[in-house]
Amino acid sequence: MSRICQVTGKIPMNGNNRSHAMNATKRRFLPNLHYHRFWVDSKQIFVTLRISTKGIRIIDKKGIEAVWADISNKTTQQGKK
Repeated sequence: MSRICQVTGKIPMNGNNRSHAMNATKRRFLPNLHYHRFWVDSKQIFVTLRISTKGIRIIDKKGIEAVWADISNKTTQQGKK
């Protein structure tokens, strides 16, 4: 599975490690992803999402129902393309 947040869409970024002598070596900056299980009360099911810590904060603020609706709309729109 790819390293992408299902709520925010965060993906790995590329950059450089810099030594004391300022030598550059390529590296990847990975998002802080976690698998988290949420209870969707309207459907009476658990939903497991791979989300970043910012995604968890968004769900705390907006609620899983609103975020779940946004995710469902994104997937249906991608299927129509």
